[in-house]
Amino acid sequence: MDIKPPRRTFIRQMAASGALLGVAGFSGCTASGVAEDAAPGFRHGVASGDPLSDRVILWTRVTSARDGEVAVRWQVATDAAMRQVIAHGSVTTSAQRDYTVKVDAGGLLPGHVYYYQFAVEGGDKSVVGRTKTLARNGAKQVRLAVFSCSNYPAGYFNVYADAARQDNIDAALHIGDYIYEYESTGYACGNAEALGRVSEPRDVLLRLDEYRRRYAQYRSDPDLQAVHAAMPFITVWDDHEIADDTWRDGSVDHKASKYGPFELRKQAALTAYHEWMPIRVPDMAAPDKIYRSFDFGGIVSLHMLDTRLIGRDQQLMMSSYYDAHKCFDVEKYRQDVCSPRRQMIGHEQMAWLEAQVSRSAARWQILGQQVLMARMEYPTAVVMGECNTTDYCALKQRAKADPACVNEKEQRWLSGPTLPCYLDSWDGYQADREQVFEMMNKHRKNLVVLAGDTHNAWASDLRDVRGRQVGVEFATASVSSPGMEGGYPDRDPDDVAAMMVDLIEPLYYAQTSKRGYMIVTASHEQVRCDWRFVDTVFKHEFTAATERSLRVLPGPGNRRIEECYEV
Repeated sequence: MDIKPPRRTFIRQMAASGALLGVAGFSGCTASGVAEDAAPGFRHGVASGDPLSDRVILWTRVTSARDGEVAVRWQVATDAAMRQVIAHGSVTTSAQRDYTVKVDAGGLLPGHVYYYQFAVEGGDKSVVGRTKTLARNGAKQVRLAVFSCSNYPAGYFNVYADAARQDNIDAALHIGDYIYEYESTGYACGNAEALGRVSEPRDVLLRLDEYRRRYAQYRSDPDLQAVHAAMPFITVWDDHEIADDTWRDGSVDHKASKYGPFELRKQAALTAYHEWMPIRVPDMAAPDKIYRSFDFGGIVSLHMLDTRLIGRDQQLMMSSYYDAHKCFDVEKYRQDVCSPRRQMIGHEQMAWLEAQVSRSAARWQILGQQVLMARMEYPTAVVMGECNTTDYCALKQRAKADPACVNEKEQRWLSGPTLPCYLDSWDGYQADREQVFEMMNKHRKNLVVLAGDTHNAWASDLRDVRGRQVGVEFATASVSSPGMEGGYPDRDPDDVAAMMVDLIEPLYYAQTSKRGYMIVTASHEQVRCDWRFVDTVFKHEFTAATERSLRVLPGPGNRRIEECYEV
């Protein structure tokens, strides 16, 4: 039994293991955040990103008629009307960079809100964007909006629309799958035609011009434009910016005999990513090196990791551990998932992370990264198909109520060990995970991990191999990609979520059927996570609400998930 099918939805992997631009205050903007007088010269809006205490990346794309190089003016002001200009300049762009524009605007003050705008020489002006620099000292709190898995054909970006309306967000984190590379008849496209969101180009993305066209389609979305115009973004890629289940030298979906060398596809994808995202490249000679840190006024050191490209070894497949007699080699499997030779982030990135963590004086070390770090292990009886998830959870409840009613076989199921089965996550690279945990213990740091990837919302305690509490993980639901609800169409979604919490020991909270995002608020006293969900992605009219709030307190006696009781 292969319980590691392609990672297109988390439910497929988990179920198989158990048989189972603007914002309020901008002039000339509509309620959706799109400027009423948006000029045709800048149809993909504006964006900012990678804020530091004295600078920020500004982004746009010129879409008016042009030939050859185009001169673009930019301005930064302290007011939304763009009257108090404090920085300006001019840059050129061309077809060589897909007419995208990126400016590293410096000379700014820490912890300040700024407004910015672009203009084509002698022509159109862009909408006005809002951005913010990082505080240097004296900040009382940091508020981050966290997104993942925004799939254009799967539904409207109502999650972005709600986030664009939020007040006092310091920065947005997009932790992967900003676009999807599938063909128009591929994953999650069932409603695309009815929604007017059929993927362009129609074929799977392979070449630079195809990745560029897909980014252009996504960035034509008014809600995505609105959230970019409202706040600076800090981003990392996951796999779908390149190809499904990407690792350092390949992808589960990439067949060289059909698509050509993977390296060419990867370079095309990375080139388009750097053109279209407001990201500051740490090393121009190494575009695949995007791990970097941001310090928020002594409260948070945010370390954005690349768990996908720079160091990841190829994922293990559970199917390869069955012999000719269909017997599963548990010991060999455990040895391999724990092997110190298997890397998730690579030696160089690991050494960089330790250097950043060791010298940080911030109250919280927050890892912004793609895949689940928490242990999401299933009971061996479930993994081996001896007992399905529903029956196992019922057995646990029965044994708790009346231990004498459990027979010998059922007792063996209950007392058996657990096995990892989601091998694209840190569960498949356990030595690297332990190294991160040991790093945090050694330097006595308060750890919060942010994750996406699975399309569902989770909160888990992080414990090392010896069971010691290390920190917590907050994982966001998707912007639009479907979650586990498709795997249990006849069950109450709340029952499914409760089943997952009951089944997976470190798991504290789950929401497996709604689209949403997280607002993470950090202060010296706590890190609080608010999960916000929209009621639909299939209509433009929607409601949004905060469904759950959890927190973690600093210090060695804490560093675990607890409820938020204050309003």
